[in-house]
Amino acid sequence: MSKGDKIIVGISIGDLNGIGSEIVLKTFEDSRMLDFCTPVIFANVKLMSFFKKQYGKEINFHGIDTLDKIVSKKINVLNVWKEQVEIKFGEEDFKIGEYAIKSLSSAVKALKEEAIDVLVTAPINKANIQSETFKFPGHTDYLNQELKGDSLMLMISETLRVGLLTDHVAVKDVSAAITRDLIENKINTIHKTLIQDFGVEKPKIAVLGINPHTGDNGVIGDEDDTVLRPTLDNLRNNGKTIFGPYAADSFFGSGNYKNFDVIIASYHDQGLIPFKTLAFGSGVNFTAGLDRIRTSPDHGTAYDIAGKGLADHSSFRAAVFSAIEIFKARKEYAIIADNPLKISKRKPFVKK
Repeated sequence: MSKGDKIIVGISIGDLNGIGSEIVLKTFEDSRMLDFCTPVIFANVKLMSFFKKQYGKEINFHGIDTLDKIVSKKINVLNVWKEQVEIKFGEEDFKIGEYAIKSLSSAVKALKEEAIDVLVTAPINKANIQSETFKFPGHTDYLNQELKGDSLMLMISETLRVGLLTDHVAVKDVSAAITRDLIENKINTIHKTLIQDFGVEKPKIAVLGINPHTGDNGVIGDEDDTVLRPTLDNLRNNGKTIFGPYAADSFFGSGNYKNFDVIIASYHDQGLIPFKTLAFGSGVNFTAGLDRIRTSPDHGTAYDIAGKGLADHSSFRAAVFSAIEIFKARKEYAIIADNPLKISKRKPFVKK
């Protein structure tokens, strides 16, 4: 394999009728990206040439049929399938969903086998990927099955990190899903991630309440008092620097989030609405807690603008750079883990 010293970034192409191909092409039309990494797009070279023409991009692809043919300083495209695919931009299509999963599963296999160093996933449609062989609500759950560790959805930007206790769980099921074991596992995961992947020596963790006003002493639910607070107390007693639970409604508006290395939200929208309000377009979704690195942009397929050349690739580009930096940080941590005195000399790459 000819890869030089560049980190190999595998890219799953996502929903072909969405903006995935556009943001990938816009990211790598800047030839300077090849100074930082060697990209491998898991798709089909003829199809990528179609997208290149669609968006008017001056890009040359290096088509390969096996991963041992990867070449550094080239935009490699692994032919995951050979047949022609009909593209109808903006349409939800179960056949297109099948190709999204072919790309993803091939990329994950390569990640597990260390043929690629990191994985960056373009957006999928969670509805059209469902089948008898793929029954996951999204990337995170699938990766949690395929890779080692305990996954946690962590949204990151230059100024903010937001992790989730529960991610793709219906609101009606959230309170039952948040158990003491879950809280401990997720916070232990995020604590390790901040040290290992972000170079934060002593993480300061803020936790948001489950109920409005953290339950108002049981008036609006008792889960904060009976489940969340006792678990946080136990984690504090075990040496972790944890604050909260905080009432979620005023936490971000007050600017309090700036005082912490990470904020843990109880459920999806509690964390992602403020995150995307503050960092949309530059945010990255990082699947923390696994033995391999995966990032993605903070947006979906954007069918409404697919094929029109209007997509902003900033978040996807940030996802590529985040994957590279996390890979470097994790590698550095592995080298110096046996010497705790060196840990404090590491420089966090994301602003606290």
